[in-house]
Amino acid sequence: MTWHKNATISCLVLATAALPARADNLLIWAPVKVSEQSYKATMGFCLPTEWETSAGADLAFAAANGGAFLAGSQQAMLWGKISKVKVMPASTSQLGADVRVDTLRGSGSLNLSRSRSWIFSETMDMQATRSIRLSYDAIDRRSTSVNALQALTLIYPWAGTSLSARVGISSVSGDLSSSVAINQNILPDLNLGATIPELGSSVQAGNINLNYQITW
Repeated sequence: MTWHKNATISCLVLATAALPARADNLLIWAPVKVSEQSYKATMGFCLPTEWETSAGADLAFAAANGGAFLAGSQQAMLWGKISKVKVMPASTSQLGADVRVDTLRGSGSLNLSRSRSWIFSETMDMQATRSIRLSYDAIDRRSTSVNALQALTLIYPWAGTSLSARVGISSVSGDLSSSVAINQNILPDLNLGATIPELGSSVQAGNINLNYQITW
């Protein structure tokens, strides 16, 4: 990648970031000034079909005080998404696929997912999720890798509590990974969560987080 190509991408982001943000049902247009000398823009389109389809690009760059582009700060990511939601009286299912290609670094990924939520009883809902991710990393010279994930979540709407367990496997290491997590809504905007990763490991380490969200 030559400086001239990077400069062309960067100048395009700089020019679009100065324009007002615009978005509607068919057009995705979101330029953002991340900091004083860094910019990012997401642009694309949506198609009004039975399968919700969208595609576009993420462009970004950062510059030093002297105006020179910072090495490695340029981003030119192409992406595409497709999904379909089916709503039934007591359940909801969703199929989806998304692809991302880093045109500057030669890496990319394809993610296929399927989820289903349903009413299990009067006091509990359940959600099952499966996904397969294929990725290629040109920087590490790594061939295509496959990661599979399956998760099950129990939801108690009346208490604002959810308990989830997930298991994953990677084709790179062949190892299984697993974790359990619990989330509790304390207030409408306050959430308490705890996670215990790597259940099969001899050394257990968990984390607890408290999130507060403000909307204005």
